[in-house]
Amino acid sequence: MTTDPHPARLDALRAELSSLGVQGLLVPRGDAFLGEYVPPSAERLAWLTGFTGSAGLALVLPDRAFLFVDGRYTTQAERETDPALWTLRHVTEQPPAEILRAEATGKRIGYDPWLHTEAALAKFSDAGATLVPLDGNPIDAVWRDRPAPPEAPAVPHPLEFAGLDAAAKRDAAAKVLREAGEDAAVLADPHSVAWLLNIRGADLAYTPLALAQALLRADGTVTLFLDPARADAALRAHLGNAVSLRPPGELGAALDALTGRKLRVDPDVTPAWIARRLRAAGADVVAGEDPCRLPRACKNLREQDGARAAHHRDAVALARFLAWFAGVPRDGLTEMRAAQKLLALRAEGALFVAESFPAIAGAGEHGAIVHYRATDATDRPIRPNEAFLIDSGAQYRDGTTDVTRTLWTGPGAPPAALCERYTRVLQGHLALAATRFPEGVAGPHLDAIARRPLWEAGLDYDHGTGHGIGSFLSVHEGPAGISRAAKPVPLKPGMILSDEPGFYEPGAYGIRIENLLLVRPAPAMPGGRKPFLQFEVLTLAPYERALIVQEMLTPAERAQVDAYHARVFSDIGPLVDAATRAWLEQACAKL
Repeated sequence: MTTDPHPARLDALRAELSSLGVQGLLVPRGDAFLGEYVPPSAERLAWLTGFTGSAGLALVLPDRAFLFVDGRYTTQAERETDPALWTLRHVTEQPPAEILRAEATGKRIGYDPWLHTEAALAKFSDAGATLVPLDGNPIDAVWRDRPAPPEAPAVPHPLEFAGLDAAAKRDAAAKVLREAGEDAAVLADPHSVAWLLNIRGADLAYTPLALAQALLRADGTVTLFLDPARADAALRAHLGNAVSLRPPGELGAALDALTGRKLRVDPDVTPAWIARRLRAAGADVVAGEDPCRLPRACKNLREQDGARAAHHRDAVALARFLAWFAGVPRDGLTEMRAAQKLLALRAEGALFVAESFPAIAGAGEHGAIVHYRATDATDRPIRPNEAFLIDSGAQYRDGTTDVTRTLWTGPGAPPAALCERYTRVLQGHLALAATRFPEGVAGPHLDAIARRPLWEAGLDYDHGTGHGIGSFLSVHEGPAGISRAAKPVPLKPGMILSDEPGFYEPGAYGIRIENLLLVRPAPAMPGGRKPFLQFEVLTLAPYERALIVQEMLTPAERAQVDAYHARVFSDIGPLVDAATRAWLEQACAKL
């Protein structure tokens, strides 16, 4: 029997905090680059708590410890943490600042200024505790077998995929700074560095990033803070003379040299350490959006074509998987085996690099865990006559995919309540995809469209409806999103977002249907008074016919499903083997 290491880890951390003169510590799930995915060396939250989700925050106090997660992870956190050590809280219903006010008024609470933005820290301004920036991270001091940071080389991202050369991108971003009267911008987000310089890497398992930061100056020159050993001659030639390379350890000195300069710092994506170092150096720090963030989200025509091509290859793998799943014997089939089969089929496709996130393959009650990930300990058989939710995606060199389908394993008929709820989720999914909207509309304005069929039955789901998608970058990309909590960033042509309403019955099943949508200009309508936008559906995979209550669909919804299925079969049928094509033809037949 293995001894749980987490009590000893928590004790060691508390002893370290006491030696530093603080009575607590904020531990986010993040690293100095503030991304969703982190290398093993930065998995501090998981090491301390056992919770492996991609978002969360711990608060360690002398006699209590709290873990805050959102609705995607409440069930997972309950499964993965020891209730004797950790008190779980919903991050929006019981915010960390409220717990600080109740439990730590007057106490000194430490934090690593590399792991928090100033915007995030501002939420604790009236929490009653004194936040103390620490030199170094106290977890690192007690994590004896901490893995080494990643050292993979950075590589060029070819123009055939990028669609726009780095010099043109640098000139456009620098023009934004000049027009604002700013001397430079700190690019703290590696996604922006990757996009601006057309480089990629392998520092993370699911996002092809070289973890690096940069300074962009108003003249278009860039200082890239990346270990020179990770840049070979080909990369240096690709970067050109306008990009200088310096080790990451020299970032502080570079910031110190900016006395009197006007620096743009994005408060949402920049570690607090950077802005504070700049102010200490006498720089004029101006809060402003990273000048690469919005252009990165608005894919150029080459990137849009790449996304379409990647989704066609992904659809071939999906069709082969769904046909296989429909016929494979249930005896011996498990969640992990199903996910591994889909990964193997994707890996056969051209330009495949990796999964875009760990596949969520949840059978029965596991489907109700929104971001469930099967492990050797949790992997269970996929049984007859239950729902199976599979949410997965891939990184291709020309695009990033993310798709969810909820399947019925059969052979018996599914329960009426499950079908009714699946159909409501489908109706919301269809409604969002079919929406035309005027320019200037933002994601939060559209969120209710996907929820309405569920709301009409007194139901809802505790996650956003859609997130942005990168171009051979992160599967979750800002600044736009379709969610009540998302910032009201107007949707623009070239943005790619997900459409993924769901419903979850704890202990029983989960339902989610997800396609990716490309924002495009809509044709003018007679009498129209302003420009409108619409969505192009990129994902091509049939819905689960066994779960659709056809009588609930309006004629327009039936026609929408039939037209989508006809497109799936027309586009993908010729690309698959005869057995898969026969299955696909049946799956895509008219309702």
